[in-house]
Amino acid sequence: MNGYSLIDLRIIGDENGSLIALEENGNVPFDIKRVYYIFNTKVGVRRGFHAHLKLRQLLICTSGSCTVLLDDGRKKVDVKLDSPSKGLIIEGLLWREMYDFSPDCVLMVLADEHYREEDYIRNYDSFMDEVQKNGI
Repeated sequence: MNGYSLIDLRIIGDENGSLIALEENGNVPFDIKRVYYIFNTKVGVRRGFHAHLKLRQLLICTSGSCTVLLDDGRKKVDVKLDSPSKGLIIEGLLWREMYDFSPDCVLMVLADEHYREEDYIRNYDSFMDEVQKNGI
């Protein structure tokens, strides 16, 4: 399946602790226009349930863990995010759902565009229509 990749983020640290620097067009392969994070997700809740037409994102679980389901209309893959040094890049037409949130999960998302509702596909049948239309 195309449209996603896992990247390792370089940890800088010493006996005092660790940090990871995120730099647009560096280890983040796009301009950063928006950052948000998801936290305090209740046990058993699934989130997401949408695709984007053009938006590029980098997802990082800065604390705890969660699983991201990616679906290109033909295949599905589950990606476990459980380290602040692992990032999931999502681009292209992929349906996404996040689930299996640990109680301490903080999922940070960096995006290459500001929020635009018209970039969202929030209905799975509409997503499949878009996949067919684009010959994906």
